[in-house]
Amino acid sequence: MRRKEKEITDRKLLDKALEEAKTCRIAMCDGDRPYVLPMNFGFKDGCIYLHAAKEGRKIEILKKNPKICFEVETYAILKPVGENICNTGMRYFSVIGSGEAVFVNEEHEKKEALDTIMQKFAGKAHYEYSPDSLAKVVVLKIVIKEITGKKSE
Repeated sequence: MRRKEKEITDRKLLDKALEEAKTCRIAMCDGDRPYVLPMNFGFKDGCIYLHAAKEGRKIEILKKNPKICFEVETYAILKPVGENICNTGMRYFSVIGSGEAVFVNEEHEKKEALDTIMQKFAGKAHYEYSPDSLAKVVVLKIVIKEITGKKSE
């Protein structure tokens, strides 16, 4: 990282940002073409959980190449604009990392991952999922290999 004074390495702060952020942008590589998209997600036990339909571009890419990069931010606010527009900046806290996407197939782990996501967005976990619903959804677990954060006040 070029601006070391802005780097955040404290894992508790990084985990807090992953717990608070609402959107996780994931980046994959489709051959020699990058592909990035925003997703809802959950974070638990040091892993990011995503859900998706069983078919689609991201699923096909991850079957061939499970390496993934991710980014979240908890806030991004424009600093007050002064007389010199060139001195304008942003206040932000962002987290970037990389890892490997694992397809979660065990029913119990799939339910726990979905509960983690639902807890974040609905404020309640421990839902009942019909076998049909579970069969229609893919759950991805991002096993984080590298992670860092950057903060500017």
